[in-house]
Amino acid sequence: MANALRRAKEAVIHTLLLACALVSVATTLGIIVVLVDQSIPLFREVSPVAFLTGTRWAPLLEPRSYGVLPLIGGTVLVAAGALLVAVPVGLCTAIYLSEYAPGWLRQVAKPFLEILAGIPTVVYGYFALVFITPEVLRRLLPQTEVFNGASAAIVVGIMVIPTISSLCDDAFRAVPRSLREAAYAVSATRLEVSTRIVLPAAMSGVVAATLLALARAIGETMAVVLAAGMTPKLTLNPLVSIQTMTAYIVQVSLGDTPAGTVEYHTIFAVGLTLFAITLAINLVSQRVLKRFREVYE
Repeated sequence: MANALRRAKEAVIHTLLLACALVSVATTLGIIVVLVDQSIPLFREVSPVAFLTGTRWAPLLEPRSYGVLPLIGGTVLVAAGALLVAVPVGLCTAIYLSEYAPGWLRQVAKPFLEILAGIPTVVYGYFALVFITPEVLRRLLPQTEVFNGASAAIVVGIMVIPTISSLCDDAFRAVPRSLREAAYAVSATRLEVSTRIVLPAAMSGVVAATLLALARAIGETMAVVLAAGMTPKLTLNPLVSIQTMTAYIVQVSLGDTPAGTVEYHTIFAVGLTLFAITLAINLVSQRVLKRFREVYE
């Protein structure tokens, strides 16, 4: 009787866990179906090749053009700039907290650092608009425009620093103490232990943190809308106004574009493109993490 009751409980738990997993799968499939279904009307009017390779994005202005590359370029520019800010700062912070900071300082500093993740993104956007651009960038580079990609990249980088530092710190602390002690036994310095022993051993965690931060940077919306502007422009110059894919979705979603028009369906086509990019990043990250785990396990 007891065994039957235990098996029944295990079956119920198994069913609940399976249902939770299926909910996530069904949600993902539902998103794909909606994006594809709502993007088809646009691709009936515009070739997918022209959509993906066109260098002018002007679906709301005459003459209309549906080349999404300026939006992709703006998204990549902001995300890459954010990683240039966040990865060095977050990684150095994690190394300090894990290998150098005393216990009391770590307990105080880490919660304060993670507060950055709780600040609303719109606050970061206004911070970029009223401080970073006029007080930092324009003092160094007077040709900087009011709305620019550099300020957006900086604030998004600040936003994802807690993600990188916290995950990397956890990865460093998971490295066995015996590896550190063996290095110290052969007269290695603390810096050598941190950079040549701990960092390589925790590389899978570092890569995972970086890719998670990249996904967050690509999907950021409000801070980028306020800081970078809404000028779709294919450029490598971070000092001019640009537009990301998420910023365009916000622009059209809050505008007067009639539902069912070609312009309306561009929202879903851009969303589908963003989804495909994020999916590609996840697939690449899985292969990278698998490679590092094979090396260091």
